Amino acid sequence: MKKKLLATAVLVSGIGLLVAAPSAFAYRGDPNVQGPNYSPERHEAMMNAFETKDYNAWKNLMQGRGRVTQVVNEQNFSSFAEMHKLRLEGKFDEANKIRQDLGLGVHSGAGQMQGKGYGRMGR
Repeated sequence: MKKKLLATAVLVSGIGLLVAAPSAFAYRGDPNVQGPNYSPERHEAMMNAFETKDYNAWKNLMQGRGRVTQVVNEQNFSSFAEMHKLRLEGKFDEANKIRQDLGLGVHSGAGQMQGKGYGRMGR
């Protein structure tokens, strides 16, 4: 009886994690999904930075968040802004080409925290 109860609890927990995980990480790499730092004001400022290709405004909004701030700089920001525009237009192949050219790779969720004991192969 205890084994059945434990197996059911594990199954329900696993299903709950599978349902919650995609929504928790969906915003990464998809400009159409709101992330945890979303606010209408920040979104408007970010869109303006991309439209005007204002690297300094983008940099201030990002405040060192994520790997992208280590790769994108003043010289390549116009390409990054173009990639953002293409993704909004649904031109994912073209956007992914720019993403790869910038050294950001194509986000699939694989390889995050690789080599640090995390992820699928880190067990």
